[in-house]
Amino acid sequence: MIRLIWLGCLAYLTVGLGQLVVGAVMEPMVGAYGVQYGDGGQLVMNQFLGGLAGTLCAPWLMRRLGRRALLLGAMSMMAAAEIVYTLAPPWGAMLVLGPVAGFGFGITETVVGSFIIGSAGDRGNVAMSRVEVSFGVGALLMPFIGALLIDIDRWRLAFGVVGVLAAATVALWAVFWPTILNAAPAVGAAQAGSHGARGPSPVRLPLLGTGPARWVLLASAAFFFLYVGFEMSYAHYLPTLLVQEGGITEATAALALGVYWGAMTVGRLYAGQLADRIGSMSYLLSMCGMAAAAFILMGFFGAATPMFALAAVAGLAMSGMFAIALVFANRYAPGMTERTTSLLLACGLLGGAVLPKLVGWSLDALGGDRTRWLLAGFALLLLAVAAAAWAASRSASRAAAKLAA
Repeated sequence: MIRLIWLGCLAYLTVGLGQLVVGAVMEPMVGAYGVQYGDGGQLVMNQFLGGLAGTLCAPWLMRRLGRRALLLGAMSMMAAAEIVYTLAPPWGAMLVLGPVAGFGFGITETVVGSFIIGSAGDRGNVAMSRVEVSFGVGALLMPFIGALLIDIDRWRLAFGVVGVLAAATVALWAVFWPTILNAAPAVGAAQAGSHGARGPSPVRLPLLGTGPARWVLLASAAFFFLYVGFEMSYAHYLPTLLVQEGGITEATAALALGVYWGAMTVGRLYAGQLADRIGSMSYLLSMCGMAAAAFILMGFFGAATPMFALAAVAGLAMSGMFAIALVFANRYAPGMTERTTSLLLACGLLGGAVLPKLVGWSLDALGGDRTRWLLAGFALLLLAVAAAAWAASRSASRAAAKLAA
């Protein structure tokens, strides 16, 4: 299990770097290609649409190819795409490569996430939070790497960093493949049964559940759509908002992402333990409320200093939402970890494709002021969806208690 956690951390580190690299170099990239922010949002959208396809195909491909071949192939695909990005292809080729890179990212995140949840049992919150720390470290490092490379006018090498790390990740997974995964299907089934014995449902559920559990999974799917799209929108366009509103340089603005992801990383160190102590839904509701407050304040204060401070608050608030919500939702579909994880991540990737495109359009058409309020609206909507998931989970728990009686 320890080997799986370490290799999972390495894979999520690579995905974290890869998903944030476009945002870290958005300003010089848009200028170099002579395109608009909406076009940059199109590249983000293409990458996330590829990730969506990879996530949806992951369970089927896993049955056809096997876990090892699928994961190694996916990581090789994203390594190749990122290295080609480095070679300064035309903008049209960049847009074509986006889905290829995204397909690799989507499969890697889905497969590794299902490995961790399926193998960790009752320690799922803590295990996923640890792996998510690595994603945060990657996302934290990329703005600093991007700022350094922008400063020396070598911003394209940021893609090369991701490509080289992805290639190294492929090699390490190939050499040190975790033996625990060879018995994972049986282990997962046993865990699913134990979850069902004390969870919302003692039987294997359809993909979207049955009865009250179905509403929990539907609310969770909406949560992932909003959360990932919201997070990626903010991460990709925070430097642009600061350049437009704060009057600072592109390299300095890129460092704001470091503040955001640094707070994310610190928060993820403790998110699992905190969620176990106060309960998953209490954690999600309180953190969504904290994030909403931070983004509403951003609507009023767009200068560089308050934006940096509020970026840290937002990072802490949003740090554990993904991992905790993923483990929480899987408890309502026992025995179906891979399919449920695939569905939820697919919803997240769809949000990651659609919402950044909307935010890019908003920056072009409406400006930074109104775009900050758009982000605040996303935060409030996320809080509302979390409240709906909480209400559905209470209904499912009452229904389960009646059946047990």
